[in-house]
Amino acid sequence: MSHIALNSGHKMPTVGMGLWKIPKSVCADQVYEAIKQGYRLLDGACDYANEKETGQGIRRAISEGLVTREDLFITSKLWCTYHAKEHVKPALQKTLGDLQLEYLDLYLVHFPIALKFVPFEERYPPEWSHQPGGPVIPANVPFRDTWEGMEALADDGLVKSIGISNMPGALIYDLLTYARIRPAVHQIEVHPYLIRKQLVDLAHTEGIAVTAYSSFGDTSYHEINMVPTDRSLVHLLKHGVINDIAHRLGKSPAQVLLRWAVQRGCAVIPKSSNPKRLKENLDLFSFELEDADMREIGKLDKNLKFNDPAVYAKRAIWAS
Repeated sequence: MSHIALNSGHKMPTVGMGLWKIPKSVCADQVYEAIKQGYRLLDGACDYANEKETGQGIRRAISEGLVTREDLFITSKLWCTYHAKEHVKPALQKTLGDLQLEYLDLYLVHFPIALKFVPFEERYPPEWSHQPGGPVIPANVPFRDTWEGMEALADDGLVKSIGISNMPGALIYDLLTYARIRPAVHQIEVHPYLIRKQLVDLAHTEGIAVTAYSSFGDTSYHEINMVPTDRSLVHLLKHGVINDIAHRLGKSPAQVLLRWAVQRGCAVIPKSSNPKRLKENLDLFSFELEDADMREIGKLDKNLKFNDPAVYAKRAIWAS
């Protein structure tokens, strides 16, 4: 397994298993199967509403001797309603309890958006609206307060590395002016329809590793109505450019898309319930894309972001 060296002194696997949208009913089994197939990075979040089941899958793999805790790299994310400094540690402790873990390898701020606090006993995970079906209510919490709460977690040894997600460049520059512990990772949506060259380059220049999510572009977003209907889009996994390259190399279109991101220096966190595809998605280091391939894929850029809070929140409170 290839790894990316983090500025925190730790190493993160280049390929992991993303846990977004995995139903509770199958999550434990899928996590176990991913570990069995060789995955060591598991990327989850409070907001995915499956951390208890994720923990069950991890415990099963450890109890059967497939791995030790130290073999695994577990990521979770601080949700928007827990940005106040006094809520950061309880939010992590809730996640650790659900996962049945004593520490996380990486804890990210899910979005640079502070929302009004929702107590755990009232609703968990709280999602975007303060009340079900109600409005989005921003909270007056400076991001500096949130980050100082994250730094305290690292000081206490509850997390090995801290990072950010879905953050535009201007906010990264601001964060770096006061961060005592610099973010180790920036997790962002990256695929051939959303190249994000400047943002990826900024992170790498500042010594921040990049994890690319939604590597297959529109694939994950159709079922939740987050693909613009006013654009003529070809599914990336069926795109002629991607399929021609895949055919020539004897690889799957998914492998080509993942290799494109890895070759740009990014980690990737694909999801699959198919054991064959799980295995294929790990096989990204037995081949390389030619420079011409990288250029052709780069021409597909539409600056099209699918994971935009303005789509699924009642009001747009942030845009990159």
